[in-house]
Amino acid sequence: MKKINVGIVGLGTVGQGAIEILQKHHADFCRDQEVDLQLVAVSSRHDQAAHALGLLDIYSADLAHVTQNPEVDIVVELIGGVDAAYDCVRAAIAAGKCVVTANKALIATHGRELMRLAAEQGVEIAFEASVGGGIPIIGPLRHTLASNRIESVLGIVNGTTNYMLTQMSSGDLDYATALREAQALGYAEADPTADVEGYDAAAKAAILATIAFNTDVRLHQVATEGITRLAPIDLAAAAKAGYAVKLLAIAQRVGADGSSGIDVRVHPTLLPQAHALASVQGVFNAIFVVGDFVGETMFYGRGAGAGPAASSVVGDLIELARHRAFREVVAQPIWDTEDLPVLGLDAVQGRFYLRLTVADEPGVLSAVAAVLASHAISIASLTQQQSEPGQAELLFFTHETAETAVRKATEDLQKASLLASEALVLHIL
Repeated sequence: MKKINVGIVGLGTVGQGAIEILQKHHADFCRDQEVDLQLVAVSSRHDQAAHALGLLDIYSADLAHVTQNPEVDIVVELIGGVDAAYDCVRAAIAAGKCVVTANKALIATHGRELMRLAAEQGVEIAFEASVGGGIPIIGPLRHTLASNRIESVLGIVNGTTNYMLTQMSSGDLDYATALREAQALGYAEADPTADVEGYDAAAKAAILATIAFNTDVRLHQVATEGITRLAPIDLAAAAKAGYAVKLLAIAQRVGADGSSGIDVRVHPTLLPQAHALASVQGVFNAIFVVGDFVGETMFYGRGAGAGPAASSVVGDLIELARHRAFREVVAQPIWDTEDLPVLGLDAVQGRFYLRLTVADEPGVLSAVAAVLASHAISIASLTQQQSEPGQAELLFFTHETAETAVRKATEDLQKASLLASEALVLHIL
């Protein structure tokens, strides 16, 4: 039996969930995994959680109590954010300790640097919980699916927005009402910006793209758009045309041979209702991976919450503990062996849904159509609905065209004063 000492930084819901798992399954881990995981140090800004858990004797508000503690073998970082977490993880690695983190923003921003530091120190860093909560996806991409050339990764990776879109679609709720409901149920924070503007999903998209394509993708490179401008009329139009609307994290190879570069983005997307991701409802997450030999695979489950996230954290902890106990530290992955460029909008072709709010007057529709035609945008279908008095909603579905053409066309429509409000443009998968 190998004893491995653990220190946890951050005693929020995930930290407390991880401690509960360690206590509940300690005997199981000793028997089945041959490691005796001992919690020897905890740290957080306040001591309430440590007091409630009966851990005051191993508690300190000073992070160095964990990161510099000579008794600690593995540090679990669960404080969130970037700056303080970065300092914490760097300090732990420099002290020769392995690290487990659930911090998506940290990995999406500094992952490559931290991996190289860990390799230099002969330690490991694991981050399964940074994407998909309790859904195993980092491990499969790095191990089981490593036998494949990954072509694309599509993910519903934010439970808050998926719940809201589900309610907006099935309950005919507007955005504001769906948000209030999500907040009342605890699915959305008081400040929901990171979720509804797509930033949370963008960090996860960067991590997935980095691992899937062996290319260093940073958070700032992910084109990001949230769900704040969606309305029931859009979800109804999509459903009538055979689509579901989901906030998707998309990472895919671009070019005939897939080597031209990668397209990485987050935005609301119209999915064919027959697609496996279209049926993912409520707070559930799912990640759809296509490999050249395995074909289509999907990973599905709860993407957030103390239990699912803590499950992945402790899973990583067990793996690193076994490596350390049996002196089998695994070399960190090299993230830039392919070095594919992250391409911009000019590389993207596809079909689009447009909602244009215009004056309900003769000649407006023909003027709008002329602008679209000037950018070689071919219309597959058009529906007109009256909205406010004197205004009409024009709902277009296009044939395949360049995204830059669609963006330039909507800019020209705005400049020509043909739009009463900003155009809504959604991608069709």
